[in-house]
Amino acid sequence: MLGSRAIRVAAFAAGAVTGLTGAAYGLLSGQSRLARKVIGIPDREPVRADGVYLPDGTGPHPAEELPDSPAPLTFAVLGDSSAAGLGVDDASQLPAVLLAGGLAEEAERPVALTTLAVSGSTTENLAEQVDQAVVLRPDVALVIIGANDVTTKLPLRTSAALLGAGIRRLREAEVGVVVGTCPDLGAIRPIPQPLRSIARSWSLALGRAQRRVAEREGAYPVPLADLLSPEFLVRPGELFSADRFHPSAAGYATAVSILLPPLCSVAGVWEGGPLPQHPTRSRLAEARRPTHRIVAKLNQRLRRAR
Repeated sequence: MLGSRAIRVAAFAAGAVTGLTGAAYGLLSGQSRLARKVIGIPDREPVRADGVYLPDGTGPHPAEELPDSPAPLTFAVLGDSSAAGLGVDDASQLPAVLLAGGLAEEAERPVALTTLAVSGSTTENLAEQVDQAVVLRPDVALVIIGANDVTTKLPLRTSAALLGAGIRRLREAEVGVVVGTCPDLGAIRPIPQPLRSIARSWSLALGRAQRRVAEREGAYPVPLADLLSPEFLVRPGELFSADRFHPSAAGYATAVSILLPPLCSVAGVWEGGPLPQHPTRSRLAEARRPTHRIVAKLNQRLRRAR
C-alpha cells in the first residue's frame, strides 16, 4: 500500500506543512524511525505472470502458442507496488492475474495481461508507463497509484494533474480506464499515532482529488479508501502481508472483488446487472468534518438525557 520511502519522509513533511513545534516534530521523527524499523524495506521486486489467461482458468499461456481466434481482450496494469502485487509470493495470487482470470471468465474469451506497474512509483513516473501502454493500445487499463505521492510530498494538485494527463492520453488512444484511488494509509498499523492520522488525512484528500479528475477525464474511479479501509482496519492480521505494509493474498483478493465489476463494465463484458453506486466522499473523511462531530456530540447528549 505504501512505498518504501514512506515513513522516511512523513515526519519531515508533517513538520513542514503543519508548523509543528520542535517537541512535536521530534515525536513524529521518532515515530518515523520506529515504524521504519518495524516495517523494514522490501528486498525484492513483485513476481510477474504476464501472458494470456483463458476462460477455463488456465494461464499464463504464451500468445504464440494459442490459436488466432478468438482474439484476446488486452489488459494492462499501471501504477505502484499495490498495482504490481508486492506482498505475495505465488503468481496466481497477484491482483493483475486474478483480474485477468475474472475478465476472461466474464468475457468468455482469452485475456492478454501486461503489467507495467513499478514498485515505488509516484504519479510523476506514470507518464513512462502510459508511454508503453499507448504503444500497446490495450482494450482496458487499471491504474492504482498515489500512496507514494503522499509520502514524498508531491503537491495534491500536481499529483491530480499528472494523473489526469495520463488518463487523457490513454482515453485518446481509445483505452478504457479504471482508476483505483489512493488507499487509506491510516490503516497501516506500524505507523504510530499521531503520524498515522496525518498519513490518513493526506491519503483521503488525494483519493478525493483522484476521483474528481478520473471522472472528468472519462475514467471509472473506484474509491479504495471507502471500500477497503473498514476491512483492513478490522482484519489487519489477515489482509496485510508479513511486512504489515503491503496487502496479503487475501487483501488483494478483497480489492479484486470490488475492482473486477467496473473493469468488466469498462471492457464492455459485464453481465452482472447495474454496478454499485460508490460513496462520493470517504466515510473516514466525513467523520472528521466539524459538522459531523458536532452532530455526533449532540446526539450523544440527547441519548444521555433520555
